[in-house]
Amino acid sequence: MQWFFIFFVISGFCSLVYQIAWLRLAMAGFGVTTTSVSLFLSIFMAGMALGSWGGGKLASRYASSPHLPLRLYAGAEACIALSGIIVVPALDLFHSVALNVNGASWLSYLVSAFFMAVALLPFCACMGATFPLAIAAARRFFTGRYASSFSYLYVGNVLGAMLGALSCAFVMIELLGFKGTMAVAVALNLLVAGGALILSFRGASGSPTGCLDQERVHTATADSREWKLYGILFLTGFASLGMEVVWTRLYIPVFGPLVYTFAFILAAYLLATLIGSQLYRYYRKRGFEFTDASMAVLLAVITAAALLPLLATDPRLSFLGGPVVGVLRMLAGIGPFCALLGFLTPALVDRVSSGDPDKVGTGYALNMLGCIIGPLVIGFLLNPILSEKWALIALAAPLSLSGYLFSASGKGLSGSMLLLKRGAFAFTVLVVVAARSPEDFLLGGIVKRDHTATVIATGEGMAKLLLVNGYGMTALTPITKMMVHLPMAFHDGPINKGIVLCFGMGTSYRSMLAWGVSSTVVELVPSIPGLVPFYHQDGELLLNAPNGRIVIDDARRFLERTQEQFDVVVVDPPPPVEAAASSLLYSKEFYGVVRKRLSPGGIFQQWIPLGPGGGTNDTFVIAAMMKSIAQSFPYVRTFYSNGGDYGIHVLASMKPIPERSPDQLAASLPARAAIDIVEWGPHSFSADQFREVLLQEEPVEKFIAANPSAPALTDDRPVNEYYILRTMFRTVR
Repeated sequence: MQWFFIFFVISGFCSLVYQIAWLRLAMAGFGVTTTSVSLFLSIFMAGMALGSWGGGKLASRYASSPHLPLRLYAGAEACIALSGIIVVPALDLFHSVALNVNGASWLSYLVSAFFMAVALLPFCACMGATFPLAIAAARRFFTGRYASSFSYLYVGNVLGAMLGALSCAFVMIELLGFKGTMAVAVALNLLVAGGALILSFRGASGSPTGCLDQERVHTATADSREWKLYGILFLTGFASLGMEVVWTRLYIPVFGPLVYTFAFILAAYLLATLIGSQLYRYYRKRGFEFTDASMAVLLAVITAAALLPLLATDPRLSFLGGPVVGVLRMLAGIGPFCALLGFLTPALVDRVSSGDPDKVGTGYALNMLGCIIGPLVIGFLLNPILSEKWALIALAAPLSLSGYLFSASGKGLSGSMLLLKRGAFAFTVLVVVAARSPEDFLLGGIVKRDHTATVIATGEGMAKLLLVNGYGMTALTPITKMMVHLPMAFHDGPINKGIVLCFGMGTSYRSMLAWGVSSTVVELVPSIPGLVPFYHQDGELLLNAPNGRIVIDDARRFLERTQEQFDVVVVDPPPPVEAAASSLLYSKEFYGVVRKRLSPGGIFQQWIPLGPGGGTNDTFVIAAMMKSIAQSFPYVRTFYSNGGDYGIHVLASMKPIPERSPDQLAASLPARAAIDIVEWGPHSFSADQFREVLLQEEPVEKFIAANPSAPALTDDRPVNEYYILRTMFRTVR
């Protein structure tokens, strides 16, 4: 049986690799919108659920065969390996077709969902089918504990998934890129398929039916009230994946919106699940059996543990800074809940199935179904109306209530178990009353929520802040005005249309409107544009400008779908430079999209922030960004911003960018734009504003030469997001 454990460690590793790589590469084509990401994850989980259910039926049908279940398992692993070669090209092809679909947004999302399903479902179904097929095959090799075979393989699968999450985030993607990482997974899947096929020709230590006692299976499932157990399996999937969405929002203020934040959450989730599963295996060997009474107590304790993240991320603990303390706060917050679920999930499947592959497939499929519905409910129904605190409470409530299905009165509980249940309830009430959220300490600000993020506008005067999921996005600064005025003043010829990618506080959009041209701004978070009156006195006018248009969409996705041509394209990617998915607005592929939307002689402005507060001083990252621009546009000019150390304005075009003096640039400004550019200083005259920037021009080759070994930043190699090895070992490239 050790071979099956090894198979599932490797298989779990590969599945996590595919999920991470496919999701990220799908974002490049289908957008980083909550809808696109939710569709992808739902399709992924739906495929696994269908595969688990169908695999269970198939495994039961051929359970009496001594060889076929294991060969079917080997075939499933071979198909999964094939997915590492087929899925990404298929997504690229379908993305190109989907761009030709015009019409309402819901129609484009529907078409995108269809194409993603065609590309993903067959292979995700193979992933889901591996559990029941392996359990049916294991019947020949188990000599003792076949009824607990699911929990045995579940431990291996979780261990592999944890190793996959850590390897992807901290090693493989940084060194190999997404496609290279998938190539490793393909090789490992083929190794598992080959090993399983070879094993199928070996003799078994038991008979085809092994030690499975059919009478015991039927008795166990009849006595276990299996549909209640199936219901709990659904609820645990629903709650755990739904809570993962809430955890992300809670821990972003602690770690920032980084790839490593999500990796830490996923790794902590899987590590704690692994520990819980191992504990279950330990107690199982010592004769542990679930009773209705113990189930009621466990669900009460799980409910209490589900609220621990509220204490771990309480703003009053913000003085506990540093990455190590942050990791400890994460483990303390989500670890107990995940460990308890890691104990409960395999226990439920073992109890409801006693090794029957059909019931294993059904139970695991229902758990996956919960994993599909939970994030959708939290993302589209609860997050837009509830704070993170109350969303977490709402997700925990069904677990608490389900305990009463097993022991409403506490009958059958020993004194210690009854005390534990009451203590868990008291702790739950205490957390609900005592826990605080950031908005509880907000004075005079505005809080808005939608399916994408929680947005807070706060502060006074020029010190106003915009927080998205607790992280500061931008400030009122003349730099965001120069992002627009610089390329528009350099433009040679009439300007009819301009576009700003990322709304922020609305400053750049406001500056573009001051030119009197048709202006479009694209923003990912629906709640942000409505806050512009908080930051600008003329905010209502901006929202209703006759020559303005505010689009809620993924910026890159919008540029790909529109057929419009723009004279000026301005992009100010969200901070920090290392933010997850931010490279999709710095990559060569993105610049290829921009080129198609620039009118002849059009100018593109890219902002690269420097220094602390969301910027970077990593010459490797700066060189990679500059190289991707220089390889995409024949003409590039770079200027340090007002103040020098805050960032770099990069102007790029398919035609030469003319040489102009500060006075010539100032003379090109319309009257409203001339007022706008000096509104916040630092100089009183527009020519002086331009002069400070022009005096700080540097050739793009200088930034590339500072670290010539850096590769051009691409969708496959997002070097700004994955940097841990480079930071720890400066020689790693």
